[in-house]
Amino acid sequence: MIMLQAATVKRRRSWKKHLPLHLMLVPGILLLIMFHYIPMAGIVIAFQNFIPAKGFFDSKWVGWNNFEFMLQMPGIGQVLWNTIFIAFLKIIFGQIAPIVTALLLNEVRKSSIKRSVQTLIYLPHFLSWVILGGILIDILSPSQGLLNEVISWFGMEPLFFLGNDKLFPYVLVVTDVWKEFGFGTIVYLAALTSINPTLYEAAIMDGAGRWKQTIHVTLPGMLPIIVLLATLGLGGVLNAGFDQVFNLYNPLVYRTGDILDTFVYRLGLIDAQYAVATAVGLFKSVVSLIFVGASYWLAYRIAGYRIF
Repeated sequence: MIMLQAATVKRRRSWKKHLPLHLMLVPGILLLIMFHYIPMAGIVIAFQNFIPAKGFFDSKWVGWNNFEFMLQMPGIGQVLWNTIFIAFLKIIFGQIAPIVTALLLNEVRKSSIKRSVQTLIYLPHFLSWVILGGILIDILSPSQGLLNEVISWFGMEPLFFLGNDKLFPYVLVVTDVWKEFGFGTIVYLAALTSINPTLYEAAIMDGAGRWKQTIHVTLPGMLPIIVLLATLGLGGVLNAGFDQVFNLYNPLVYRTGDILDTFVYRLGLIDAQYAVATAVGLFKSVVSLIFVGASYWLAYRIAGYRIF
């Protein structure tokens, strides 16, 4: 009885101690409910011949017709391929760039230079694609762009980076990596600090140089966080970056640059095909859910990561 009372008192004290932390979650939870859960009622549009004037309740129910129409659309296969292709390239090179940068910065011994470089490379992460899109359009312009000016120095013809459907997907990947790799570098630099220094001392005693230390000590020490971030990145494989694509693409590159999110935007808001656009969005959400589940399972199996 005494032990039960002691446990009850302990729980009450713990609740009072953590109450401020729980209250801090309330604004985020309310925003999540308002902008993510309540709008989920609109999923019903995917199964209706939705007419805005009639609303949810009076629009005709058509079942799976919108999904059948979606699968028969001539461009849906290409759009799905574009989304997966661009997203996978972003995941791969979005891992390689920060890993290499973190390894190079780790070799810099002068802290002032190290901090300055870190600040410069992660600054683009905090800028929106609206701002960066305008900057990149000027830099990549075929007539007055800085990059084409440099290309002309070598006697080459200017390239229309944002109007060439073969180049455009790679422009998206390179610019996305440039924007985000600095922030990823910070994560890997933090992972480097957790490696036991005695491992390097043992490697030096065995005659290992800097390259051998990197291969046999540094990379294996970083491997858990590398595997974790790579597997978690699979959850967003159908999110190829609406903000970026929307601010950079144009009709000339729809064939290779159009992704599911921009396709839904044009289908729903421009062409006013609300029901079909909702069906495409729901299809994407279901596939994304499968990828998220698979990525968390892989993260648990390979890196021992658990949500709870």
